[in-house]
Amino acid sequence: MQKSLDRKLAAIHADPSGCREFILADAKDADMATGLGAPGESPERHDGEVRFKTLEEYRRQMRLVARQELVDIMLMSASSNHALTFGERLFADSPVTPAIRANDTTDIFLARGSSYAAEPSRPFRTASLDHAMCGHLDCKPEERALGANLGLYSVTFNNDLGHDLATMERFHAFREEAERKGFRYFLEVFDPNVETGLSPDVLPGYLNDMITRMLAGVAPAGRPVFLKVVYHGPRAMEELVRFDPHLVVGIMGGSAGTTRDAFQLLHDCREHGGRAALYGRKINNAENQLAFVQFLRLIADGQIDPVDAVKAYHAVLGKLGIAPNRRLEDDLQTTEQSMRYGGTSVAVPAMPAATAVAPSLVAAKPSTNGKPSANGATLGNGWRVPARPLVTESRPSRENGGAAAAFAATADGRPDFAKMSPVDRLAYHRARLGLGR
Repeated sequence: MQKSLDRKLAAIHADPSGCREFILADAKDADMATGLGAPGESPERHDGEVRFKTLEEYRRQMRLVARQELVDIMLMSASSNHALTFGERLFADSPVTPAIRANDTTDIFLARGSSYAAEPSRPFRTASLDHAMCGHLDCKPEERALGANLGLYSVTFNNDLGHDLATMERFHAFREEAERKGFRYFLEVFDPNVETGLSPDVLPGYLNDMITRMLAGVAPAGRPVFLKVVYHGPRAMEELVRFDPHLVVGIMGGSAGTTRDAFQLLHDCREHGGRAALYGRKINNAENQLAFVQFLRLIADGQIDPVDAVKAYHAVLGKLGIAPNRRLEDDLQTTEQSMRYGGTSVAVPAMPAATAVAPSLVAAKPSTNGKPSANGATLGNGWRVPARPLVTESRPSRENGGAAAAFAATADGRPDFAKMSPVDRLAYHRARLGLGR
């Protein structure tokens, strides 16, 4: 079966200015950052008890989202890729492309009690490309198509010559290995994880320049299939998109935030030239991941406005008997905290409703591949009401305050890392990533 990612990339490159295809990825690779906490907290935990979901529960959600066939990429750790891509052949007859996190730089070392993320990011790679592609070292050429041939490679620039040079040297070595083995990658560029001396208004331009400067030395055979960057607003996005129409630009989802935060970010990315989005915590923390993904796809395809999508999503939860994390009026708000990466924030403006959709009209557009996307009554114009829950699990209602604890800051509101202890810096980075303290 042709992968939807390949079809969409071909369409985008055939008509960069007119194509409206949008690539959507689910990031279920957090076990390479937070370890046990990656799947999220278990709904069966007792007050005061830290109890996480299991790895099998995490992979169960990967199976459900992949079989839904609304995302184009399922990003996993190399170990989950081995279990699902090789062991279960989950993607063998699926339009969804399996992918691995190809490197795990030190700014995502977020073990409980650690302080690694408070220091300038250093390049590191646990995963083996051969393991991703064929399940063992030294793949034979004919074996390389058995597994995943796509990976996420991340870099973090801190305006520090020594650290940034080491990052680029390792990126160069990775590109050479990937090209020799026929392994594709998409490039993630994190915001700085320590103080850089760059003001917030200069940072987006610095990152855009570093991205284009670095890729200027890379021939087409070694370039990423698309970018994943922090959304710093319309100007920064449009500047990067306009520079090279064949550089497919996408955004990362950031911390969980409100449902409006997630939907608005995707909408704004699309409106200003972005063609891809990779959401991890925003999907994983949703009350119902399949319903949440359905609305992400509708927004990505330009079929619903973020405000109406939030209302309709809450209507879905009501029909499924799932208590929402927040009241509807609270979930319709945009929050600065959810847009915070590396000490910068992007305020998401309220957008006028583009498509009026009654909150009672819910869930899925029928599948375009001939498979039913949901059971239930048709309401017209492709909308359906599910007759049964999309997943069996539900979570009790809880109020998420969302505001991070106060940290030392400079006069212009940026984090003052010099005044933070290693423990405070770790707490800050966990808060900006939505992982709690």
